[in-house]
Amino acid sequence: MTDKILIADDEPNILLSLDYLMRREGFEVLLARDGHEALALLQRERPRLVLLDVMMPGRSGHEVLEALRADDALKHTLVLMLSAKGRETDVAKGLGLGADAYITKPFSTQALVAQVRALLAGAA
Repeated sequence: MTDKILIADDEPNILLSLDYLMRREGFEVLLARDGHEALALLQRERPRLVLLDVMMPGRSGHEVLEALRADDALKHTLVLMLSAKGRETDVAKGLGLGADAYITKPFSTQALVAQVRALLAGAA
């Protein structure tokens, strides 16, 4: 069975490149352009993992993460936060809200794929 991944980011170029990368790696991919769309897709599609940008319109990645962790049906969804905000306090906030991992932009695609695979393997 192919793992389903949601990519939530408001930057079209990032969505396009991550969509291509994750499909090339064999994942089924869903795309969300803002926090509201991300939550709707999470509730409807139930992906195993979400690549979640912090700064998005509608609802921020932090707000999406809080809603996700508060929902009994979704709280076990894996969350990898992606953000240009890379200060220690930013990373600590994301992890403190329940993210499983945090990667700062710009990032290595190899490192991202390795992190995604590690998260999915650990959750199996």
